[in-house]
Amino acid sequence: MNIAPRELLRTKEALYRELNPDRRELTDDEAIALMVAHPELIERPIVERGERAVLGRPVEKIREFLAQKG
Repeated sequence: MNIAPRELLRTKEALYRELNPDRRELTDDEAIALMVAHPELIERPIVERGERAVLGRPVEKIREFLAQKG
């Protein structure tokens, strides 16, 4: 996906605000651990096709991704 793990966090969720991970910069490992512990914080949808994947927001990204060859 070529994005940092932190970019997959749903920052507008009440749980995110409650946990307040923005109080400091999260490492990639910390962001992943947070998503493992709280999967509801993972931004979605994530669309996979073969070896590739894309975060489906905005929806136009999904259309572009599916229209690509290969």
